[in-house]
Amino acid sequence: MAIFTYTALDAEGNERQGSIDAVNMDIAIAALQRRGLVISGIDPAEGSSLFSKRISFFDRVTNADVVMLSRQITTLFEAQVSALRAFRLLAAEARTPALGEKLTAIGNDLQSGSSISAALARHPEVFSSFYVNMVRAGEESGKLDETFAFLAEYLDRNFELTQKARNALVYPAFIMLTFVVVMVLMMTLVIPQLSGMLAEVGQDIPLYTKIVIGMSEFLTRYIFLFLILIVAGGIFLYRFSGTARGRELLSRARLEIPAVGNIYRKIFLSRIADNLSTMLRSGIQVLRGLEITGLVVGDAVYEKVLADAAVDVKGGMPLSEALRKHPEIPGIVVAMIKIGEETGNMGKILETMARFYRREVNNAVDTLVGLIEPLMIVVLALGVAILLASVLLPIYNIASSF
Repeated sequence: MAIFTYTALDAEGNERQGSIDAVNMDIAIAALQRRGLVISGIDPAEGSSLFSKRISFFDRVTNADVVMLSRQITTLFEAQVSALRAFRLLAAEARTPALGEKLTAIGNDLQSGSSISAALARHPEVFSSFYVNMVRAGEESGKLDETFAFLAEYLDRNFELTQKARNALVYPAFIMLTFVVVMVLMMTLVIPQLSGMLAEVGQDIPLYTKIVIGMSEFLTRYIFLFLILIVAGGIFLYRFSGTARGRELLSRARLEIPAVGNIYRKIFLSRIADNLSTMLRSGIQVLRGLEITGLVVGDAVYEKVLADAAVDVKGGMPLSEALRKHPEIPGIVVAMIKIGEETGNMGKILETMARFYRREVNNAVDTLVGLIEPLMIVVLALGVAILLASVLLPIYNIASSF
C-alpha cells in the first residue's frame, strides 16, 4: 500500500485536498473518481515509498489466501448470493489489506458491468491465466460455484504437492550449510594455530594433515576472494535464470539431479495432468488447455514441450502423437492419453494420471527423506572424523615422542 496526496473538485465545484491509501496511482485515481471527484493533481506522499515497499513485501496475497477465497466464493454462490455482493462481503472480511484492496477493485469492476473473469484478469499477480480461464469457462457453462470448488481443490493439491517436495529438501540443505560453516571456521581459526605449532616442533606430519593444512592456508589467504566469487556467481546465476536460455538450461540441470530430478519430473507431470483434466472437465478445448498449462506449469523444459505440442495439435495432430515426440513425457502418459482420445474420456484419464503421479511424488519424497537422514549422518561423521584425525594424530605423535 502507498499513500497519495490529491487535489480535486467535488460535484459543487469546491476544491478538496486530502490523502488516500492505494496499491498504485491508477487505483487511487479510480477510487477518487468513484467518489465523484474531478482530480486536478495527485502525487505520492513524501517518505511513503520506502515504507510502502517494506509493507508490500509482507502484505501480499498468498496461495493459501486464494484457496480460501475460492472456497468462500463457492459457499456464497451456492447460497445464491450475487457476485457483486459476494466480493463486497469478502473484501470487508479480507485477511490482509492487499487482498481487501484487490477484492474491492474487483467488486468495483463488477459494478461497472465487467464479467468476473475480466475483473480477475486485471490482477495477474494474484489470479493466474489458468484461474481466469477456468472462471471464464464457468461463466459460459453457468456453473461458477462448481468451477470455484474445482479451483480451490486444485490449488490446494498443487500447493500441498509442491510444499511436500520443498520441505523434504530444507532439512538436508540446512544440515549441509551448517556443516560447511563449521568446516570453514575450523579451517580458518583452528587449523592455522595447529600448523604453527607443528612448524615450531619441526616433526614430520602425515600426508592427510598436510592436505588439510594446505586447504586451511588457501582459505585463510583467499577467503575474501572466495566470498566475492560466490556472491558474483550467485548474481550471475540470478540474472542468467531470468533469460529464456538460462531458464531452460537450469530447468534441465534440475531435472538431471539424481533422485531429486525424478521428483521434479513427477511433480510437473502431475501438474500438467491435473491442469488439463480440470480444464477439459470445465469445457475448455485441448489446444487452449495446452497453452494455459504451459504458462503455469512452472518449468521451462515442460513449458517448451507443451508449446510445441500445442503447435502440433493446432496443425491437426492428436495430442498423444504430439507428446510422443518429446522424451520428457513418459510412454505410459502417452498411452493413457491415446486411450482417452479413443474413448472420448480424456478428462477422466488425465485425472487418474494426476492422482497416480501425486502418489508417486509422495512415495518418492518419503523414500528420499528416509535415505537422506542416514546418508547425512555418515557424511557428517566422515567429515568430522577426517578433520579430527588430521588434528589429533600429529599432536599424539608429538606427545609420544617426549
